[in-house]
Amino acid sequence: MISSDRMAAVDENAEALGVPRKQLMESSGNAVARRVRDLVDPGASVAVVAGRGNNGGDAFVAARFLDGYDVTVHLLGRAGTIATDIARENWDALRECEYDAREVRDSRNLDLGTPDLVVDAMLGTGVTGEPREPERSAVEAVNATDAVVLAVDVPSGVDADTGEAAGVAVEADHVVTFHDRKPGLDALDADVTVADIGIPPAAERFVGPGDLGSTRRASDSTKGDAGRVFVVGGGPYTGAPALAAQAALRAGADLSFVAVPESVKTPIQGYAEDLIVQPYGSDRLTPERVDGLVETATSYDDVVVLGPGLGTADETLAAVERFLESFDGRAVVDADALSVVPEVDTDATLVCTPNRHELAEMGGPDADDLRARAEEIEAFAADLGHVVLAKGEDDVVTDGERTRICRVGTPGMTVGGTGDTLAGVAAAMLATREPFDAACVAPYVNGRAAELLDESRGDGLLASDLLDAIPTAIWGER
Repeated sequence: MISSDRMAAVDENAEALGVPRKQLMESSGNAVARRVRDLVDPGASVAVVAGRGNNGGDAFVAARFLDGYDVTVHLLGRAGTIATDIARENWDALRECEYDAREVRDSRNLDLGTPDLVVDAMLGTGVTGEPREPERSAVEAVNATDAVVLAVDVPSGVDADTGEAAGVAVEADHVVTFHDRKPGLDALDADVTVADIGIPPAAERFVGPGDLGSTRRASDSTKGDAGRVFVVGGGPYTGAPALAAQAALRAGADLSFVAVPESVKTPIQGYAEDLIVQPYGSDRLTPERVDGLVETATSYDDVVVLGPGLGTADETLAAVERFLESFDGRAVVDADALSVVPEVDTDATLVCTPNRHELAEMGGPDADDLRARAEEIEAFAADLGHVVLAKGEDDVVTDGERTRICRVGTPGMTVGGTGDTLAGVAAAMLATREPFDAACVAPYVNGRAAELLDESRGDGLLASDLLDAIPTAIWGER
């Protein structure tokens, strides 16, 4: 099973891996044509009702593989409004080759005649809600025929994830869907065929640009919608918590607070005016300071980053244990705090970000090549009960059931501090995403930021350099 959002991500990842969407559309259209040939004999009348997106593009391709049939293609709307270049190219090919391809300017007057089979290619998996014109009238016209109805990917008007219809929907007899079955199809009284269109397994295995999804803020968003990040760290080290907090802001968090000992408040305040520094007294984190920190994090529904620069003093590790025992929110656990996680009983939702040495110390596999030990890391995460983002040349991300690999980054990322920026990015992502998804996206963003710098700067990367590149890694050039 694959959701509509995940399918869109896999499509984009496949393209980034060198399998262009135009090639996938050719395979999809061929699959539709094969199903038509299964259902009706050569010479049969086939009416294709196509929308202006890639769903329609799949049907344009299918028409070229049905020369033994009496095919008429009905495009809902003007050709000039076709939404994608590849769909438009396939429409133009039909017209240039003099197929019977017609623009339907007013779907209320759509006349399908008496076809033996109708191909429904109006709305794809990414469209939800009640169909509007011109699709609404076209759906009614399809349902009014006595023809066999074959839907492309999902019947128009049906939610691919739920199987529900908000209004009118095509009453399909058959569905040909691509790559994997969509959850909503199980609710339909239709025969479903899953067609392999050549999407490589790597498009699902490796984290890619498709996993970023829609990351732009809504126009009506208000302060706090993108999350507050609360970094609990510092003491022996000042740079680590500052890097994590700044990275969270660069990755989209609305506010970033840093809780550190009074002794390191001033230098951290000097790193960036955007950070809100909250000193908690003494020279390091101690158990008596924990209740106040937990209360702050809980009251404001903060995503916590626990660990950067804390150190490994016994009383500090005892404080980390107490924090995790008391906290039931979302947290990224990094660096010195990681050693406590395997032994603590917590209701918190954790994303743990160990490097290969820290992973071994936690009880995971001890390996230079983490990717080669991905199955063992998955088993370790299952026993741990938390998401693990194991940092290496190839990062391994797992929740104990699903495992993905992140291959982006540069050799220069061995410099100190890049793990701290990763923790901050992960926290920002955890504010708006499910833990596993956040843990997948974070190393992609961090590594892509390094790649962008490497393209322009070469060697000599500093972790602080990543801060300026993180927004471009997420949102691209503007």
